[in-house]
Amino acid sequence: MTRETQVRTADLIAPLFLCEGSGQKQPIASMPDVYRFSVDAAVEEAKALQALKIPAVLLFGVPSEDKKDAVGKEAWSDSGLVQQALTAMREQAPELVLIADACFCEYTDHGHCGVLNANKEVHNDRTLENLARTAVSQARAGADLIAPSGMMDGMVRAIREALDKEGFGETGILSYAAKYSSVFYGPFRDAAESAPSFGDRRQYQMDYHNIREAVREAELDVKEGADLVMVKPALAYMDVIRAVREAVRVPLVAYNVSGEYAMVKAAAERGWIDEKRAALEITTGIKRAGADLIITYWARQLADWLEEAPAEATAKAKDKKQEHSARAKPAKAGARA
Repeated sequence: MTRETQVRTADLIAPLFLCEGSGQKQPIASMPDVYRFSVDAAVEEAKALQALKIPAVLLFGVPSEDKKDAVGKEAWSDSGLVQQALTAMREQAPELVLIADACFCEYTDHGHCGVLNANKEVHNDRTLENLARTAVSQARAGADLIAPSGMMDGMVRAIREALDKEGFGETGILSYAAKYSSVFYGPFRDAAESAPSFGDRRQYQMDYHNIREAVREAELDVKEGADLVMVKPALAYMDVIRAVREAVRVPLVAYNVSGEYAMVKAAAERGWIDEKRAALEITTGIKRAGADLIITYWARQLADWLEEAPAEATAKAKDKKQEHSARAKPAKAGARA
């Protein structure tokens, strides 16, 4: 009753990875209980998440190698994996908020988040043109929110202008405003088959030593038209979540990323930690730091665990009350030996 911070199922966003084929539910070795789903299987998963009252999903496409190229044009194909899933989920899971990740690392043959120049560096402005194409394609397929994750300068403005021009003024933008270059993305790159074939992403992702930069990035994205902003990762960035929360007035999302999830899973498998308690403590800490919404691979399990928690708390309170009552009960006359 007196708890200051509560995590609710309504605070959760479930990430889903999409792969080619049908009837596919491919396990991801570095992320136990997380899968790559074919579109038909992903729709069934979305329906199950909707039944659990999880409000939103975040979709990542993982196309086959033969569909990858230097610019990642499969990302804006109207027959792409994300577009197919959006259309099907819009019809079969209508209560879900559908969020489409907009980036190119899963779609390029080099694994970087945009178009490369002659020096093999990401060309910011040419990438913006493709982001705009991708956002319009995803909105046309049924996305409620576009989530640009490549950390390109001006990405929110480019997407907002393109959406408005094409008549998608009601489609919102969830910006990866402060996305750090982090070791904690390792399992995700396994899941999304998106590891860069050379170099790293420090050219465009943030230096994890910086916090004021994160605030500037979030403020700029809000000015450009972001409806929600994100801090990613979460667990080692609680101070960044707090700083961004105090700086902006739009909803704040934190991404409880793959490495944070995998570490707990690995320790739990060895009996070194209680997974349920750890997941509840971590997500509570993320929300206590200031996040309104949490993207987490525990979303499905948390929906069950959070439902169990009030019943457990009520039972403990009842036991404590009975124990207190027993201690306070006066002894009968003549009971002393």
